[in-house]
Amino acid sequence: MDKQIIIKPIITEKSSILGADNRYVFKVIKSANKIEIRKAVESLFSVKVKDVNTLNVRSKKKRMGKHMGQTSEWKKAMVTLQEGNKLENFEKLV
Repeated sequence: MDKQIIIKPIITEKSSILGADNRYVFKVIKSANKIEIRKAVESLFSVKVKDVNTLNVRSKKKRMGKHMGQTSEWKKAMVTLQEGNKLENFEKLV
């Protein structure tokens, strides 16, 4: 159940900076709410979650030659862990 909620961690320059503040960013399924995301992270990584922020990433129009298309919409979750908890080897989870 928990593996289905979290799709993958997001490794970017900004998420690496947030990792120093005990915040981690994940791509999650669009129908997940904050409570489900909290339970999934706590059970998968054996840590205590302090806060969960979510945002919906809208699709963008892309051109491939003369054809127009668009990227898919998805949901991003920024998870703040309690003091003393840390995700080891977060970059290797991808």
